[in-house]
Amino acid sequence: MANLYSINPDAKIGNNAQIGDFTIIHEDVEIGDNVKIYGNVTIFPGARIGDNVTIFPGAVISAVPQDLKFRGEKTYAYVGNGTTIRECATINRGTASKGETRVGDNTLLMAYVHVAHDCRIGNRVIVSNAVQFAGEVVVDDCAVIGGGSLVHQFCHLGRNIMLQGGALVNKDIPPFVKAAREPISYVGLNSIGLHRNGFSEEEIKQISDIYKIIYLSDLNVTNAVQLVMDKIPESPYRDEIVNFINNSGRGIIRSAI
Repeated sequence: MANLYSINPDAKIGNNAQIGDFTIIHEDVEIGDNVKIYGNVTIFPGARIGDNVTIFPGAVISAVPQDLKFRGEKTYAYVGNGTTIRECATINRGTASKGETRVGDNTLLMAYVHVAHDCRIGNRVIVSNAVQFAGEVVVDDCAVIGGGSLVHQFCHLGRNIMLQGGALVNKDIPPFVKAAREPISYVGLNSIGLHRNGFSEEEIKQISDIYKIIYLSDLNVTNAVQLVMDKIPESPYRDEIVNFINNSGRGIIRSAI
């Protein structure tokens, strides 16, 4: 029986790839080894897909950005090793701004997720159904994003966060916290997620102490950060949180407590 898919002869397909019926793979596409692509997937030019990736029906990878400033420049969309892309998820390629959109290793994009141009999604991120990332969003490793959430362009979501479903995110969310309510706010530490990711009790306590100062001290952010630097012993976690806050382009979420 004839193959029912279309693969451009210039595409590079790795070993042991499984490609379902009615899938279309365009030119300037590179796909790694042991990839499983179900039927009705479309992969446009600029896609760079790693090893052991699974892509479910209806997904569209590396379509041109939905950005009126895009002028057809050569850009890319990267999908890391071991990542799963579920039904009808879409990943647009980059623009001249960053040149690439990137989804990391062992990440799960559930059905109907949209990753816009120049986003950077980290490793081992879980993105639940129908989440919509606007352009140039950054999501750090091991974040968990609740279903139906909408994330404003340029927002930065720190690592190991837990974001409630249906959230409207227009501020940066610092690492290791839970964010919920409307407007989106700090509601505590993501302690369960930290335990699951191997953080020690001592590490979790120090992170908790930092956020008590940031969010529960009635100080403004600048003064709270200075108090953290004065009172909390130096550690990678202290410095990571302080650097995140100091480098926040949109400002961090505030407390609901």
